[in-house]
Amino acid sequence: MKKNNLIKYFILFFFCVMPISLMENQRVQAFSNQVIQKGAVGDDVIELQSRLQYIGFYKGKIDGVFGWGTYWALRNFQNEFGLPIDGLAGAKTKEKLTKASKYDQQFVKNQMKSGNKFTHYGGVDQSKQSAPSPKAPANKAPATKPAPPQAAPKKPTAANTPAGFSQNDIRLMANAVHGESRGEPYIGQVAVAAVILNRVNSASFPSTVSGVIFEPGAFTAVADGQIWLTPNETAKKAVIDAINGWDPTGEALYYFNPDTATSGWIWGRPQIKRIGQHIFCK
Repeated sequence: MKKNNLIKYFILFFFCVMPISLMENQRVQAFSNQVIQKGAVGDDVIELQSRLQYIGFYKGKIDGVFGWGTYWALRNFQNEFGLPIDGLAGAKTKEKLTKASKYDQQFVKNQMKSGNKFTHYGGVDQSKQSAPSPKAPANKAPATKPAPPQAAPKKPTAANTPAGFSQNDIRLMANAVHGESRGEPYIGQVAVAAVILNRVNSASFPSTVSGVIFEPGAFTAVADGQIWLTPNETAKKAVIDAINGWDPTGEALYYFNPDTATSGWIWGRPQIKRIGQHIFCK
Protein backbone atom coordinates (compact mmCIF):
# COMPACT_ATOMS: atom_id res chain seq x y z
CA MET A 1 0.00 0.00 0.00
CA LYS A 2 2.78 2.41 0.92
CA LYS A 3 4.59 1.68 -2.32
CA ASN A 4 1.41 2.23 -4.35
CA ASN A 5 0.72 5.51 -2.58
CA LEU A 6 4.24 6.66 -3.32
CA ILE A 7 3.77 5.91 -7.00
CA LYS A 8 0.44 7.78 -7.03
CA TYR A 9 2.02 10.83 -5.40
CA PHE A 10 4.83 10.77 -7.95
CA ILE A 11 2.39 10.61 -10.86
CA LEU A 12 0.29 13.42 -9.35
CA PHE A 13 3.41 15.58 -8.93
CA PHE A 14 4.58 14.90 -12.48
CA PHE A 15 1.30 15.75 -14.19
CA CYS A 16 0.14 18.61 -11.97
CA VAL A 17 3.13 20.35 -10.45
CA MET A 18 5.65 19.99 -13.28
CA PRO A 19 3.46 21.69 -15.96
CA ILE A 20 3.02 24.66 -13.63
CA SER A 21 6.79 24.88 -13.19
CA LEU A 22 7.29 24.71 -16.93
CA MET A 23 4.72 27.47 -17.45
CA GLU A 24 6.53 29.64 -14.93
CA ASN A 25 9.82 29.06 -16.76
CA GLN A 26 8.19 30.05 -20.02
CA ARG A 27 6.94 33.28 -18.44
CA VAL A 28 10.42 34.07 -17.14
CA GLN A 29 11.93 33.47 -20.57
CA ALA A 30 9.56 36.02 -22.14
CA PHE A 31 11.32 39.29 -21.24
CA SER A 32 12.98 40.07 -17.94
CA ASN A 33 11.16 41.63 -14.99
CA GLN A 34 12.41 45.11 -15.84
CA VAL A 35 10.15 47.81 -17.28
CA ILE A 36 11.42 48.53 -20.80
CA GLN A 37 11.43 52.19 -21.76
CA LYS A 38 12.87 54.60 -24.29
CA GLY A 39 16.66 54.68 -24.16
CA ALA A 40 16.96 51.02 -23.11
CA VAL A 41 19.22 48.63 -25.03
CA GLY A 42 19.79 44.88 -25.02
CA ASP A 43 17.95 41.58 -25.23
CA ASP A 44 14.66 42.87 -23.80
CA VAL A 45 14.50 45.51 -26.52
CA ILE A 46 15.35 42.96 -29.22
CA GLU A 47 12.45 40.81 -28.03
CA LEU A 48 10.16 43.83 -27.79
CA GLN A 49 10.98 44.96 -31.34
CA SER A 50 10.66 41.40 -32.68
CA ARG A 51 7.27 40.80 -31.10
CA LEU A 52 5.95 44.20 -32.21
CA GLN A 53 7.23 43.52 -35.71
CA TYR A 54 5.76 40.02 -35.75
CA ILE A 55 2.24 41.45 -35.46
CA GLY A 56 2.88 44.43 -37.74
CA PHE A 57 3.32 47.36 -35.35
CA TYR A 58 7.07 47.90 -35.69
CA LYS A 59 8.56 48.36 -39.14
CA GLY A 60 12.05 49.52 -38.23
CA LYS A 61 15.30 47.61 -37.77
CA ILE A 62 15.59 45.06 -35.01
CA ASP A 63 18.72 46.40 -33.36
CA GLY A 64 18.08 46.26 -29.61
CA VAL A 65 17.95 50.05 -29.25
CA PHE A 66 14.69 51.51 -27.87
CA GLY A 67 14.34 54.67 -29.96
CA TRP A 68 11.40 56.72 -31.19
CA GLY A 69 10.32 54.11 -33.75
CA THR A 70 10.03 51.45 -31.05
CA TYR A 71 8.34 53.92 -28.68
CA TRP A 72 5.55 54.82 -31.10
CA ALA A 73 5.09 51.23 -32.24
CA LEU A 74 4.60 50.26 -28.60
CA ARG A 75 2.12 53.08 -28.02
CA ASN A 76 0.13 52.02 -31.09
CA PHE A 77 0.08 48.45 -29.78
CA GLN A 78 -1.11 49.64 -26.37
CA ASN A 79 -3.84 51.72 -27.99
CA GLU A 80 -5.12 48.84 -30.12
CA PHE A 81 -5.08 46.35 -27.23
CA GLY A 82 -6.80 48.58 -24.68
CA LEU A 83 -3.75 49.13 -22.49
CA PRO A 84 -2.63 52.38 -20.83
CA ILE A 85 -0.87 54.34 -23.59
CA ASP A 86 2.42 55.30 -21.94
CA GLY A 87 5.15 53.87 -24.19
CA LEU A 88 6.43 51.72 -21.32
CA ALA A 89 6.64 47.93 -21.58
CA GLY A 90 5.58 46.97 -18.08
CA ALA A 91 4.15 43.69 -16.81
CA LYS A 92 0.66 44.01 -18.35
CA THR A 93 1.96 45.22 -21.72
CA LYS A 94 4.55 42.42 -21.87
CA GLU A 95 1.95 39.82 -20.92
CA LYS A 96 -0.45 41.02 -23.63
CA LEU A 97 2.33 41.21 -26.20
CA THR A 98 3.59 37.73 -25.34
CA LYS A 99 0.11 36.27 -25.87
CA ALA A 100 -0.40 38.14 -29.16
CA SER A 101 2.95 37.33 -30.80
CA LYS A 102 5.73 34.78 -31.22
CA TYR A 103 9.45 35.20 -30.65
CA ASP A 104 12.13 32.86 -32.01
CA GLN A 105 15.12 34.16 -30.13
CA GLN A 106 17.66 31.94 -31.88
CA PHE A 107 16.43 32.91 -35.35
CA VAL A 108 16.42 36.63 -34.59
CA LYS A 109 19.86 36.55 -32.95
CA ASN A 110 21.31 34.57 -35.87
CA GLN A 111 19.95 37.15 -38.31
CA MET A 112 21.51 39.95 -36.31
CA LYS A 113 24.86 38.16 -36.02
CA SER A 114 24.85 37.72 -39.80
CA GLY A 115 24.46 41.47 -40.21
CA ASN A 116 20.88 41.19 -41.44
CA LYS A 117 19.12 44.28 -40.14
CA PHE A 118 15.83 42.83 -41.28
CA THR A 119 12.56 44.71 -41.06
CA HIS A 120 9.94 42.05 -41.70
CA TYR A 121 10.16 39.41 -38.98
CA GLY A 122 7.15 37.21 -38.41
CA GLY A 123 4.03 36.08 -40.17
CA VAL A 124 5.74 34.31 -43.10
CA ASP A 125 8.10 31.39 -43.63
CA GLN A 126 11.40 32.03 -41.87
CA SER A 127 13.34 31.58 -45.09
CA LYS A 128 11.74 34.80 -46.28
CA GLN A 129 12.42 36.78 -43.12
CA SER A 130 16.10 37.55 -43.59
CA ALA A 131 17.29 40.93 -44.76
CA PRO A 132 16.40 42.16 -48.24
CA SER A 133 19.25 42.14 -50.74
CA PRO A 134 21.65 44.97 -49.93
CA LYS A 135 21.36 48.00 -52.12
CA ALA A 136 24.09 48.64 -54.62
CA PRO A 137 26.55 51.29 -53.39
CA ALA A 138 25.76 54.75 -54.60
CA ASN A 139 27.89 56.01 -57.48
CA LYS A 140 30.76 58.13 -56.30
CA ALA A 141 30.80 61.76 -57.33
CA PRO A 142 33.26 62.64 -60.10
CA ALA A 143 36.71 63.49 -58.83
CA THR A 144 36.51 66.87 -60.52
CA LYS A 145 33.43 67.89 -58.52
CA PRO A 146 34.60 69.86 -55.47
CA ALA A 147 32.98 69.44 -52.10
CA PRO A 148 30.82 72.35 -50.91
CA PRO A 149 33.28 74.96 -49.60
CA GLN A 150 31.35 75.72 -46.41
CA ALA A 151 29.62 72.43 -45.69
CA ALA A 152 29.05 72.43 -41.96
CA PRO A 153 28.69 69.12 -40.10
CA LYS A 154 25.10 68.14 -39.44
CA LYS A 155 23.85 68.90 -35.98
CA PRO A 156 22.04 66.14 -34.10
CA THR A 157 18.32 66.34 -34.70
CA ALA A 158 16.26 67.06 -31.63
CA ALA A 159 14.42 63.97 -30.46
CA ASN A 160 11.03 65.60 -30.86
CA THR A 161 11.72 67.21 -34.25
CA PRO A 162 10.40 64.93 -37.01
CA ALA A 163 12.51 64.51 -40.11
CA GLY A 164 11.11 64.96 -43.61
CA PHE A 165 8.62 67.71 -42.75
CA SER A 166 9.23 71.42 -43.07
CA GLN A 167 8.20 73.90 -40.43
CA ASN A 168 5.55 75.08 -42.88
CA ASP A 169 4.15 71.54 -43.10
CA ILE A 170 3.97 71.28 -39.33
CA ARG A 171 2.41 74.73 -38.97
CA LEU A 172 -0.18 74.01 -41.67
CA MET A 173 -1.10 70.66 -40.10
CA ALA A 174 -1.45 72.33 -36.70
CA ASN A 175 -3.81 74.87 -38.29
CA ALA A 176 -5.88 72.06 -39.79
CA VAL A 177 -5.97 70.05 -36.55
CA HIS A 178 -6.98 73.15 -34.57
CA GLY A 179 -9.66 74.12 -37.08
CA GLU A 180 -11.05 70.60 -37.41
CA SER A 181 -10.82 69.17 -33.91
CA ARG A 182 -9.95 71.69 -31.20
CA GLY A 183 -12.94 70.54 -29.13
CA GLU A 184 -11.92 66.88 -29.32
CA PRO A 185 -9.93 64.93 -26.72
CA TYR A 186 -6.19 64.92 -27.35
CA ILE A 187 -6.21 61.47 -28.96
CA GLY A 188 -8.87 62.76 -31.36
CA GLN A 189 -6.61 65.62 -32.42
CA VAL A 190 -3.72 63.22 -33.01
CA ALA A 191 -6.15 61.11 -35.06
CA VAL A 192 -6.99 64.04 -37.38
CA ALA A 193 -3.28 64.69 -37.92
CA ALA A 194 -2.77 60.97 -38.63
CA VAL A 195 -5.48 61.03 -41.31
CA ILE A 196 -3.68 63.89 -43.06
CA LEU A 197 -0.43 61.89 -43.03
CA ASN A 198 -2.18 58.73 -44.19
CA ARG A 199 -3.51 60.65 -47.17
CA VAL A 200 -0.05 62.03 -47.97
CA ASN A 201 1.22 58.43 -48.05
CA SER A 202 -1.71 57.15 -50.13
CA ALA A 203 -1.61 57.01 -53.92
CA SER A 204 -5.23 58.20 -53.96
CA PHE A 205 -4.38 61.66 -52.58
CA PRO A 206 -1.86 64.44 -53.19
CA SER A 207 1.64 63.61 -51.97
CA THR A 208 2.23 66.81 -49.97
CA VAL A 209 0.74 68.16 -46.76
CA SER A 210 -0.50 71.32 -48.42
CA GLY A 211 -1.93 69.36 -51.36
CA VAL A 212 -3.92 67.10 -49.02
CA ILE A 213 -5.22 69.90 -46.82
CA PHE A 214 -6.24 72.20 -49.67
CA GLU A 215 -7.71 69.51 -51.90
CA PRO A 216 -11.19 70.85 -52.84
CA GLY A 217 -13.88 69.68 -50.42
CA ALA A 218 -11.46 67.70 -48.26
CA PHE A 219 -11.68 69.57 -44.95
CA THR A 220 -14.46 71.68 -43.45
CA ALA A 221 -11.94 73.98 -41.77
CA VAL A 222 -10.66 75.05 -45.18
CA ALA A 223 -14.16 75.67 -46.51
CA ASP A 224 -15.29 77.82 -43.57
CA GLY A 225 -11.97 79.60 -43.00
CA GLN A 226 -11.16 78.07 -39.60
CA ILE A 227 -7.92 76.78 -41.11
CA TRP A 228 -6.52 80.27 -40.49
CA LEU A 229 -7.23 80.34 -36.76
CA THR A 230 -4.06 80.45 -34.66
CA PRO A 231 -3.42 76.90 -33.41
CA ASN A 232 -2.71 76.26 -29.75
CA GLU A 233 0.17 74.23 -28.35
CA THR A 234 -2.03 71.13 -28.04
CA ALA A 235 -2.64 71.08 -31.79
CA LYS A 236 1.08 71.47 -32.48
CA LYS A 237 1.95 68.65 -30.06
CA ALA A 238 -0.69 66.41 -31.68
CA VAL A 239 0.93 66.96 -35.08
CA ILE A 240 4.38 66.05 -33.75
CA ASP A 241 2.99 62.90 -32.11
CA ALA A 242 1.33 61.86 -35.38
CA ILE A 243 4.46 62.52 -37.45
CA ASN A 244 6.53 60.50 -34.98
CA GLY A 245 4.30 57.50 -35.60
CA TRP A 246 1.23 57.54 -33.37
CA ASP A 247 -1.83 56.63 -35.44
CA PRO A 248 -4.86 56.03 -33.18
CA THR A 249 -7.10 55.62 -36.24
CA GLY A 250 -5.78 52.31 -37.56
CA GLU A 251 -4.64 53.87 -40.87
CA ALA A 252 -7.89 55.71 -41.63
CA LEU A 253 -8.18 57.97 -44.68
CA TYR A 254 -11.49 59.63 -43.79
CA TYR A 255 -13.43 60.79 -40.77
CA PHE A 256 -16.76 62.47 -40.15
CA ASN A 257 -19.06 63.69 -37.40
CA PRO A 258 -22.18 61.48 -37.48
CA ASP A 259 -24.26 64.27 -35.92
CA THR A 260 -23.57 66.72 -38.74
CA ALA A 261 -22.61 64.61 -41.77
CA THR A 262 -24.97 65.05 -44.72
CA SER A 263 -23.09 63.02 -47.34
CA GLY A 264 -24.50 59.56 -47.99
CA TRP A 265 -21.15 58.61 -49.52
CA ILE A 266 -19.18 59.00 -46.29
CA TRP A 267 -21.65 56.77 -44.44
CA GLY A 268 -20.87 54.03 -46.94
CA ARG A 269 -17.14 53.98 -46.17
CA PRO A 270 -15.87 50.99 -44.11
CA GLN A 271 -15.72 52.26 -40.53
CA ILE A 272 -12.71 51.51 -38.32
CA LYS A 273 -13.49 53.14 -34.98
CA ARG A 274 -14.95 56.15 -33.23
CA ILE A 275 -12.75 58.61 -31.37
CA GLY A 276 -14.49 61.49 -29.65
CA GLN A 277 -17.14 62.91 -31.98
CA HIS A 278 -15.55 61.52 -35.14
CA ILE A 279 -15.94 58.16 -36.90
CA PHE A 280 -12.79 57.13 -38.77
CA CYS A 281 -13.06 55.17 -42.01
CA LYS A 282 -11.00 53.44 -44.68
